[in-house]
Amino acid sequence: MFRPTALLLLAAAGCAAPAAEPHDSFFDLSAESLAGETVDFASFSGRPVLVVNTASRCGFTPQYAGLEELHRRYGPRGLVVLGFPCNQFRGQEPGTAAEIRAFCSEEYGVTFPLMAKVEVLAGPGQSPVFADLGRRSGRLPEWNFAKYLVSPDGRSVRFFPTQVPPDDPELIAAIEAALGG
Repeated sequence: MFRPTALLLLAAAGCAAPAAEPHDSFFDLSAESLAGETVDFASFSGRPVLVVNTASRCGFTPQYAGLEELHRRYGPRGLVVLGFPCNQFRGQEPGTAAEIRAFCSEEYGVTFPLMAKVEVLAGPGQSPVFADLGRRSGRLPEWNFAKYLVSPDGRSVRFFPTQVPPDDPELIAAIEAALGG
């Protein structure tokens, strides 16, 4: 169920309310990986998850390096970083799954999970994952590399806009808090 403030924020951003059914927890969802396998988010339950809509041909693409650093630094403590390629913002992720994987690996050494390309904006093709994140945070991405930090219980989500880099002190503090200090 939407809070009135969430609806206002979505409306102000020019977005319609997501039509997907609400879930009790983010961890009730699943998505397809870049390799075409189903990833059940229940396997991440009890861990904070950083969800990012990504693109290979964007001015913010160098954030992949910072996301990989978060994965390496905080992954052993429980943080899950998930990249969701998206081509909705000026066609900046036109590649195939193989091209995206090769680019991320060769250019940025990405080892965190990459999911199949999705639509993040409200509409008939919107990913259920981003519908859920939008519902929980009251915000949808306005550009590539928007970040959502999902709590370990999967019920609350904190939104960080594109301009917040992965090494931002506020994001790092939120990750540390989600990991229990």
